[in-house]
Amino acid sequence: MDLSFSAADLAFRDEVRRFLAEPLPASLIAKNRAGETLTKADRTAWQKALAERGWAGVNWPVEYGGTGWNAIQKHIFWEEIALADAPPVSPFGLAMVAPVIMHFGTDEQKARFLPPILATDVWWCQGYSEPGAGSDLAGVRTRAVRDGDHYVINGSKTWTTDAHHADWMFCLVRTSTEGKKQEGISFLLIDLDTPGITIRPIITIDGGHEVNEVFFQDVRVPVENRIGQENKGWTYAKALLTHERTGIAGVSWCKRQLARLRDVASKSIGGQPAPMEQPLFRARMAAVEIQLQALEMTDLRTLASVSSGQAPGPESSILKIRGTEIQQALTELLVEAAGPAALEFGPGAEGEVGHLMPLYLNHRKATIFGGTSEIQKNIIAKAVLGL
Repeated sequence: MDLSFSAADLAFRDEVRRFLAEPLPASLIAKNRAGETLTKADRTAWQKALAERGWAGVNWPVEYGGTGWNAIQKHIFWEEIALADAPPVSPFGLAMVAPVIMHFGTDEQKARFLPPILATDVWWCQGYSEPGAGSDLAGVRTRAVRDGDHYVINGSKTWTTDAHHADWMFCLVRTSTEGKKQEGISFLLIDLDTPGITIRPIITIDGGHEVNEVFFQDVRVPVENRIGQENKGWTYAKALLTHERTGIAGVSWCKRQLARLRDVASKSIGGQPAPMEQPLFRARMAAVEIQLQALEMTDLRTLASVSSGQAPGPESSILKIRGTEIQQALTELLVEAAGPAALEFGPGAEGEVGHLMPLYLNHRKATIFGGTSEIQKNIIAKAVLGL
């Protein structure tokens, strides 16, 4: 792959930078940079600005309103987004359920769901994990019993990111207990305003409300909201997970944090010598940077495959493992560079390092969600090594 930027690529980068200077108010950049909790209104306004520019469906086919960008353009776009400290784009609609609807949904489902996803008129969340069914996702027990032209759902989901903001959920439910457990799962789209749904917050170790528990009690969902065939949801779930794991790698985010690490480590905080003056600390930084460069090359190859119409394959598991390990290494080094000052976080915390401890704590989960590192290694062993 030729990774050198052409004149057209550089012109595209300049176009992205000009765009980012317009819809991103300084207050929102400062809020995101300081690690403050972004409201749904903050994130919606940003995503709608992308949609109005025609840049929301980065990985969408042109026929559905996508950008039609090549791998290098996508790489440039996400890197510039990260460097500008723009808010993160919610992946659940745009990057996760939308590709499943495009590939496996009916024409009616595409017409109904894709336009509002692209316009950020509807927010989505993912109903996969359950108590006792996280890494062993095929063990889901939330039941959906057919009753005429509806399914009646009972059960619960956990660690449901953004459920408190979402309008809809894409959900794995058990519609059969016969045969292998993977063969009795269906993929449903659920309106969260449906009677019988209760959402309860889970407050994480960093003090944030990001994830939730969701309970279903006799929730009626139209059969027309099922994607594909009954009991074949595992096939659609696996396709979705490859898109999710590719996104979790977070190469552009890691490059932004590496730049931040250089800045923090070059300063003396609390009268202590700058960490950058320590050879061992510099060596650890260099090791992470080398790993990140290698990850970036793999990510670009994956983007090139997706651009040619292929779905991400087992390389998404490689990206997920290495990306999350690098994220954890960077946040650990950031906290170490800040020293005791990093412990001053939460309401009233001041200074440029006041958000680093919550960042570190939040990223402890990175090697778990989207499939643990151990699960990803099993996938690689089977699909790549043939073991």
